[in-house]
Amino acid sequence: MLINCVAYQDGRKLADLDIEEISDYLERPGCFVWVALRDASHAELEKMREEFSLHPLAVEDAHKGHQRPKIEEYGYGESLFAVIHLLEQQHGEIAVGEVDIFVGHNFVLSVRNHSSQHLLGVRERCEREPELLSHGAGFVLYAIMDAVVDRYFPLIDAIESELEAVEEHIFDKGAARTNIERLYDLKRRMVALKHAVAPLMEAVAKLTSGRVPPVCANSRDYFRDVYDHLVRINAQLETIRDTIGTAIQVSLSSVAIEQSDVGKRLAAWAGIFAVATAFAGIWGMNFKAMPELQWEYGYPLALGVIVSACALLFFRFRRMGWL
Repeated sequence: MLINCVAYQDGRKLADLDIEEISDYLERPGCFVWVALRDASHAELEKMREEFSLHPLAVEDAHKGHQRPKIEEYGYGESLFAVIHLLEQQHGEIAVGEVDIFVGHNFVLSVRNHSSQHLLGVRERCEREPELLSHGAGFVLYAIMDAVVDRYFPLIDAIESELEAVEEHIFDKGAARTNIERLYDLKRRMVALKHAVAPLMEAVAKLTSGRVPPVCANSRDYFRDVYDHLVRINAQLETIRDTIGTAIQVSLSSVAIEQSDVGKRLAAWAGIFAVATAFAGIWGMNFKAMPELQWEYGYPLALGVIVSACALLFFRFRRMGWL
């Protein structure tokens, strides 16, 4: 689906275009065309490939979707193909979409797939800053990246808040199973963020130092800002990963401690009943020559000895903390 198609010159909007008009504006000096598509069909991508002379391998990746975040150069940096993950929280899970961006010296084509998020705010921001938009297609690529990366921060804040909530109850009795389930859910969401950030950070680094592709040469400083954000996010994710790992170990240790406490209680009661069983077994053998067998107070005395022994063991185990 075509969202919009606009021509710009010297940082200012010239006109909204039909697809058939794209080639006319591409021939104008100092002019570039910005096209946005959503869930584009094969026919739409083929049409864009013809209009912008896109590399067929990049078009194939955009059509298939589910690509790893990356930035690929074609024609010695004269054109770029970037893949960025669009992340959003839905029903406690992180849904992963993507935006595929084709960039040339006189065009930008963004294709949003499998995501309900829109990027209209990016276009509005660029049009409010014509002096920056005059840098061309490279600045538009930066603006899209910056908008997408900034949307990662609320997801990280949500994970950190939930992690803190879990840590507050990590030592509650009987809560270990629930805590571990919540921690693994947080770990799964953290991994989705990690898969979006780590490859993109590596790719953006190529746009900030060394041989920068010509199409992005005028926007190197802006890409450095995106890179700094990605480094910060990656550091937060590393901290979250370590904290989750520690919390899981503590929860598992709590389970082992609880099991040990239960084992102690069972062992203590088993010891108490073992003593009672031993006395009852000895006095229940009924030999004729057995002491106190015919004594009038033998039975009460036997019961008293059994109760006294069990009581002594009970208070002994209680002092030890087993009961």
